[in-house]
Amino acid sequence: MAIRKIILLLLIVSLLSLFLKLLLVEATSTTVNSTDADLSKGWGCIEGERKALLEFKHGIIDPLGRLSSWIGADCCKWKGVECNNQTGNVVKVDLRNRDFSYLGRLSGTIPNFLGSFERLRHLDLSNAGFGGMIPPHLGNLSQLRFLHVNGSPLRVSNLNWLSGLSFLKYLDLWTVDLSKATTSWTQAVNMLPSLLELQLSGSQLSDFPHHSNPFVNLTSLLVLDLSYNDFDTTLPSWLFNISTLRDLYLNSAGIKGPIPLVYLQSLGNLVTLDLSINGIGSEGSIELVNGLSICCNNSLKVLKLRNSGLRGELPDSLGNFNNLRFLDLTGNSIGGPLPNSIQHLTNLEILCLGGNSISGPIPMGIGNMLRMKKLDLSENLMNGTIPKIIGQLRELTEMYLSSNSWEGEISEIHFSNLTKLEYFSLHLSPKTKKQPFRFHVKPEWIPPFSLVSIDISNCYVSPKFLSSNWLTTQKRLDRIVLENVGMSDTIPEWLWKLDISYLDLSRNQLHGKLPDAISFSLKADMVNLSFDRLVGRLPLWFNVSWLFLRNNLFSGPIPFNIGHSSSLQVLDVSGNLLNGRIPSSMNKLRRLYAMDLSNNQLSGVIPKNWNNLHGLNALDLSKNKLSGGIPGWICSLSLDVLKLSENNLSGELSPSLPNCTCTSLDLGNNRFSGEISKWIGERTSSLKQLRLRGNMFRGDIPKRLCRLSHLHILDLALNNLSGSIPQCLGDLIALRSVTSSYIEFDDDEVQTSYSDNMELVMKGQNRVYESILPIVHLIDLSSNNLWGEIPEGITNLTTLGTLNLS
Repeated sequence: MAIRKIILLLLIVSLLSLFLKLLLVEATSTTVNSTDADLSKGWGCIEGERKALLEFKHGIIDPLGRLSSWIGADCCKWKGVECNNQTGNVVKVDLRNRDFSYLGRLSGTIPNFLGSFERLRHLDLSNAGFGGMIPPHLGNLSQLRFLHVNGSPLRVSNLNWLSGLSFLKYLDLWTVDLSKATTSWTQAVNMLPSLLELQLSGSQLSDFPHHSNPFVNLTSLLVLDLSYNDFDTTLPSWLFNISTLRDLYLNSAGIKGPIPLVYLQSLGNLVTLDLSINGIGSEGSIELVNGLSICCNNSLKVLKLRNSGLRGELPDSLGNFNNLRFLDLTGNSIGGPLPNSIQHLTNLEILCLGGNSISGPIPMGIGNMLRMKKLDLSENLMNGTIPKIIGQLRELTEMYLSSNSWEGEISEIHFSNLTKLEYFSLHLSPKTKKQPFRFHVKPEWIPPFSLVSIDISNCYVSPKFLSSNWLTTQKRLDRIVLENVGMSDTIPEWLWKLDISYLDLSRNQLHGKLPDAISFSLKADMVNLSFDRLVGRLPLWFNVSWLFLRNNLFSGPIPFNIGHSSSLQVLDVSGNLLNGRIPSSMNKLRRLYAMDLSNNQLSGVIPKNWNNLHGLNALDLSKNKLSGGIPGWICSLSLDVLKLSENNLSGELSPSLPNCTCTSLDLGNNRFSGEISKWIGERTSSLKQLRLRGNMFRGDIPKRLCRLSHLHILDLALNNLSGSIPQCLGDLIALRSVTSSYIEFDDDEVQTSYSDNMELVMKGQNRVYESILPIVHLIDLSSNNLWGEIPEGITNLTTLGTLNLS
């Protein structure tokens, strides 16, 4: 019986086990079928995460519809979203603005609930346009490996939330405001033991601790970017203990020198080092290059030390960098010749040595650097001939040899194999020698390259160079500078058909007429045809910003419809033979901020309807035949320079003149009358140069002139002034120190400035001062009816160069 009971019990257990297995299979089958059905309906992602993403979408402004694909049930198919294939969890959100366009940016704040995507491994919001505080809830993304949240005006209150991202490998907070975390950023980053790349460029950090290594946990760090911060300190020694470092970016970070060479010994894996725009230089600081050549001679590929204050001569060890691809030492105080060892840099592709004091010739060994793509030796003290072997650098795309003292010539042999050349610059200083440097190529020679930019100045090219094959075969030219090169030709029509942005053919003997209208399909930043011999009517110019046509032989009236040249910002047609009235349509040149019509034969009155020229900064109408008075609108503008001298203007000065904010005012040699004191007002306090000579002003010299603290040129000669010389003239502050009256425009690329100039009488001779005008200190009160004693205080004007009281 017992045996039967045991057998029966085992049978019941077996049946029960089999029943449970059948139930489990059925349940699994039902689940799978249900999941397949859901996927067939488009439900591929977690519903809660889909709703969160939609809430995120609805909370931002998306002007270009970048998130237009965020519709439908399966968020895994949305642009910028990726999911786990098995679980459906969102693992990647990539909303970066790939083309960096402003219009493509989103607008809004980063929501807190992004921290609820517990399986998220990749989050990229770089340059997406978000602002405000980065939510610390991102610290809940414990599976995150990649975090790029950068761009101004994002900010943080602290970085403590980083401690929750222990698996993070890539962290980029570029231009995020970390100023409130500047004293604790190293401790926070040290909590990321898996970190491979750390990018905190432009994050307003100022604290770079020098105590024991705060990055002790970062044993795998490969890339460290702390550029564009303001540490204002020397480099801490612990930084060089991160032996895994491959790329180190500290450019423009307020780093001071010197850097002890012993620090460099552990950086044997360094591939990229950028210390540009810092103050690491001192006497002999070029030894930094020597130290790097010992520790990193096999690994280093990119070395950037531009504008870092290096001094000394380049060492022979420079040639030890076996794998160097990029070397930038621009803008230092490096002297001496180039070492012959430079020929061993056979892998070098970029060599930038401009803006130093390097002397001597180009070494012949440069011909061994066959991978060279960019060569910049500009702005040095180099001399000798340019070696023909430079024409063997077949990979060369950019060659800059400007501002040296080259001798001899450059010919087609120098260019024979440069099939990839796109940028060429040979701008030299004006020579006093009888034999200037020659750019000698045969007119029939067709170059093997297609240039984008050519810059040749103060050399000698053939008179018909504009018509040579050298130029006519170039179809990609965007920038042409051929200044003072001895050309004497007409300007060919093909030139106006180029999509050119910068054209300078000034200081030649170019002649002939220009087309009635010249238009560029793309906007040209500058056209300069000054100091040539061009004749005929002044053309209309379209899509040109800076236009310089001074000192030619243009005649006839200014086009009445010149207002159609609406792109003009600078217009200089001085020194021509233009006549007739100034057209009123100039009022339509709303972008104009400098206009020089001086030294022509213009007549009539100054137009009274130029109220739209709100940005006008400098106006020069001097040396014409203008009559009438000064219209009231002139002082409603923000003029810095106003020159109306050498005309037939008359009458008492406009009641609006007290409102002028000029720094330079020249009304000399007209027929103005009345008293000066009536219009010297409080808003004229910025005056630096005041020239009223050769008019019919009467009355006393106003004591208000003594309040002009910036005044360093005062010329009231040849008037009918009377009374005594004010005792307070000895209080003129600017006549005790050097002042500046330059008016610089904002565009650094064009580097075009309006330099004020003024004609002054020195020792009985009229002289025009321009470049040194800021340091000319003068008081001329001669040929008036003044009486009394000379003020003793004038002896206190220690920088006064000329005083004329005769």
